[in-house]
Amino acid sequence: MKELAKYIIDERTGLKYELVGDYYYPCLEAPEAPKVGRFGMMYHDYLRNNKKVTYSGLMLSGKLKEQIEEVDRQAEEMFSQLVEQMKQAEDVTEQFKAADQLEWVRRMNSIRGRAEEVVKSEVVFA
Repeated sequence: MKELAKYIIDERTGLKYELVGDYYYPCLEAPEAPKVGRFGMMYHDYLRNNKKVTYSGLMLSGKLKEQIEEVDRQAEEMFSQLVEQMKQAEDVTEQFKAADQLEWVRRMNSIRGRAEEVVKSEVVFA
């Protein structure tokens, strides 16, 4: 009787299988959790709860982590740019901060909130 190989690789999918008893089982590992910020986590939750087919496809292809990290990077970049642009447009400067800290905090919170909504609608939930 021919000896079966301990491990085989499916050429079509690239998956590795291990012989256990009489059966080959796929050698699957849980993907490493992506190291992302709040926008990446929002995007992950959005995909998982609202775009299940896309989420499953990305997970099975091994590209979920890469996609989440890319969206997080784009969102953070856009958020920073928007905050800076809004600060300049509304004249929220360091001098203004020194003169009236509470008003500066109020305006900055408003700017950040508006920038976050734009990023969520255009990048995260698009």
